[in-house]
Amino acid sequence: MDQTWPESLSIEPVSGMLCAEVQPPGSKSISNRALLCASLASGQSTLTGIADCEDTRLMSAALSQCGAQVEGTWDDAVLQISGLPPEWLPAGYRADSGKGTGNLCELFVGNSGTTIRFLVAALAARGGGYRLSGVPRMYERPIGDLVDALNSLGGNVTTESDEGLPPVLIESIGIRGGRIEVRGDRSSQFLSGLLMAAPLAREPVELVLRGSLVSKPYIDMTIGVMRSFGCEVQVTAAGLEYRIEPQAYQPAKYSIEPDASGASYFFAAAAICGGQVTVCGLHRGSLQGDIRFVECLQQMGCRVTWQESSITVSGRAERGIDCDMSDISDTVQTLAAVSLFANGPTRIRGVGHNRLKETDRIGNLAIELRKLGAIVEEHVDGLTISPSVLHAAKLTTWNDHRMAMSLSLVGLKVPGVEIENPGCVVKTYPNYFRDLERVAASGRPV
Repeated sequence: MDQTWPESLSIEPVSGMLCAEVQPPGSKSISNRALLCASLASGQSTLTGIADCEDTRLMSAALSQCGAQVEGTWDDAVLQISGLPPEWLPAGYRADSGKGTGNLCELFVGNSGTTIRFLVAALAARGGGYRLSGVPRMYERPIGDLVDALNSLGGNVTTESDEGLPPVLIESIGIRGGRIEVRGDRSSQFLSGLLMAAPLAREPVELVLRGSLVSKPYIDMTIGVMRSFGCEVQVTAAGLEYRIEPQAYQPAKYSIEPDASGASYFFAAAAICGGQVTVCGLHRGSLQGDIRFVECLQQMGCRVTWQESSITVSGRAERGIDCDMSDISDTVQTLAAVSLFANGPTRIRGVGHNRLKETDRIGNLAIELRKLGAIVEEHVDGLTISPSVLHAAKLTTWNDHRMAMSLSLVGLKVPGVEIENPGCVVKTYPNYFRDLERVAASGRPV
């Protein structure tokens, strides 16, 4: 994954229509869930197709510090995970009293939301003493709701901030279980973390959803990965309550599918440039809700073809749409890039929680789109983008991988687009610009 990145990267426009195939790396979201579940199992699991990116390496490193054995090579996308030894606790931690001696296990999570939220829940349930820290932006990302939920289940978790922000301290002897309410409108990762931790409780855990749930497909993904490692979740018909009995994770051989969020950029490239792009390894039965991004493109006038193990998008996006993207919020920036080339405005709704991600993915996205000449109206829950005459611009990524990848798409049609800090894509897709260039080359004269 090591490579040298320039301070900025110019995108070369495409004059013709695209005709390309691409397979993104493994899903980061599935990879981090599978890493955690495998580490909580007694025995060795094999993960194939794992994403080699900053977020998964942070999760792997933290789990290794906690006593899991991670073997294999990232280049081959295959890892063997031997679960955490049940007797392991950080040095200086007194399990009998539930108190630390000040010598907590220090875990660095960078700016990886899945890593900190999944680990805080799992380690509080498992017991031990830990301190989880990250980069400055992580200390602006709320985690108080998750901390409160864990403490209601008998954990002992605190934040160093009075506002419920990381760093997070854990001094726990495990969780007993019980029935609690969980907010669903801030981040689905809170509920996912609790679900994966719940089998470790001494008694059944019942999680009652309060309010609307954003990114529900990620909850379905979590439950699907848990099932593959031997743990079941009972869900009410309305999907508002989750019951998890005490149970043991089982080792498994698990194959991780390509990243659907990463695939969205190549689908969008076809919608912007015309022609067709096929993404291999994805299909209708995918665990990832973000494959529904192609439905947005279909509404805009593109043609979508589903095959047994691939999805093809062809034809340009012709018209703006009005869409609720609360379930596929990681693709908001991608759709924003496409909307610049459609006829008529595009209204994106239901993604107010995007302001709390790696950056403010509403406010800061609007800033960058306006640099290009776009007309953007910002709303509490999203934005409206009206096409206009676009021009060259040097675009800031705000150290957000999705800003870098989505904004680069504009440069396929607008000369003079330059992406600052392109190296931030290492968070989920280190080879993104290499793959984008290969797809773009299919639309350039030989």
